[in-house]
Amino acid sequence: MLAAAQRQFADTGYDRTTMRSVAIEAAVDQKLVAYFFGSKQALFVAATRLPFDPVAAMATVLGGDPAGMGERLARLVLGLLEDPDAGSRLIGLVPAAAAEPEAARMVRDLFMREIWTPASESIPASKPKLAVNLVATQVLGLVMARYVIRAEPLASLPAEAVVASLAPILQRLLSSDRKLRQNVEMPKAALERGSQA
Repeated sequence: MLAAAQRQFADTGYDRTTMRSVAIEAAVDQKLVAYFFGSKQALFVAATRLPFDPVAAMATVLGGDPAGMGERLARLVLGLLEDPDAGSRLIGLVPAAAAEPEAARMVRDLFMREIWTPASESIPASKPKLAVNLVATQVLGLVMARYVIRAEPLASLPAEAVVASLAPILQRLLSSDRKLRQNVEMPKAALERGSQA
């Protein structure tokens, strides 16, 4: 049942997937799906469990030389996205969440609980919550551009080339130096100068 739900949520989206359609594909009675999962929302959450261990992933990224955090995170992300099983599950979350507000809320809650909150408590950035949000924009943007709409030349780049391009951006966001704070304050200062002109 979960395999059928994962495929349908990824391929047809949250709105067009029903407990009945999942039951038909899984060749079981719809009452059995309702018995185990209760609701479509609960089925969606169960079907979109992360295909990796966030705790182990964070230990991999944050362990070792701090100057290599960006590259380790980039390699982790590309490794997951390029994997046929894990990649299809993770990539499917993005268009599903973009199309349906309720699905977006549930995916956001999943990421917040499993990744964003623990990561913000561990990274050495001066503004950790903002840094995690900005890292998320890079990863979600990568998923949309490379794997969903397949924008060229990004879609055809070898994974190693993507890692090499993405790693310095992630490193800057995860760093404990002053660059992040300066970048956050820069727009405010620019607006103040503009209002005085």
